[in-house]
Amino acid sequence: VAIAWLLANGASRVAYVDVDVHHGDGVQAAFYDDPRVLTISLHQTGRSLFPGTGFPEEVGTGDAEGTAVNVALPPFTGDAGWLRAFFAVVPVLLRRFRPQVLVTQHGCDTHALDPLADLKLSVDGQRASYEALHELAHELCDGRWVACGGGGYALDAVVPRAWTQLIAIAGHVPLAADRQLPEQWVATAPGRVRAATGRNSAGAAGMPRTFGDGVKPAYHPWDAGEGDPDDPLDRAVAATRRAVLPLHGLDPLVDR
Repeated sequence: VAIAWLLANGASRVAYVDVDVHHGDGVQAAFYDDPRVLTISLHQTGRSLFPGTGFPEEVGTGDAEGTAVNVALPPFTGDAGWLRAFFAVVPVLLRRFRPQVLVTQHGCDTHALDPLADLKLSVDGQRASYEALHELAHELCDGRWVACGGGGYALDAVVPRAWTQLIAIAGHVPLAADRQLPEQWVATAPGRVRAATGRNSAGAAGMPRTFGDGVKPAYHPWDAGEGDPDDPLDRAVAATRRAVLPLHGLDPLVDR
């Protein structure tokens, strides 16, 4: 709805990046034939997760061919693989498309504690994507960035920390990952979640104490070529690059 409003009010190029664990099927479908909108979704493959869509060959139709982009990640992908995929696809396409506005969907159900899916990111890995999208919004869109929430079902242990990080980054006041959570919140949040849902999403490890998970996510950048053909993650990324980059006049073996 926000993208449709932007188009109706003068925008001619809007990019949408969805980092939720599920494929952004509804937004893709809404603009599948509209060349003014680039949709990029990184998600757990539809072969193992609802809604069963979002494969590399879904690229848009008609004049919009190439404006639907899907990275279907294997289950159990963690920070290093997810960030490798993100940086192999998102920056190169956003820089070629040059959107006037960047709209992003930040479902945090990619986290290892999320009960509904099988990716293994940390809050720190998620934060790395927020920072990258923030920088791209300023580089390409003069800071015009609509950052939205999304899915996330570890309601006490993950969601509040992830979205606090997102809001802080958007507000240019980022929080240190080792900053302590308020003690009152740590003490009361699990009980509130149990009362509302009947479960405690923090799991056996208990509630986290800081805004980060205490890891420093790193990844191996995507080099020229198609990566390791024996690595399921690299195969997934290479399939997306082969399907989409040539439609933008880019070489999937070279452009980064």
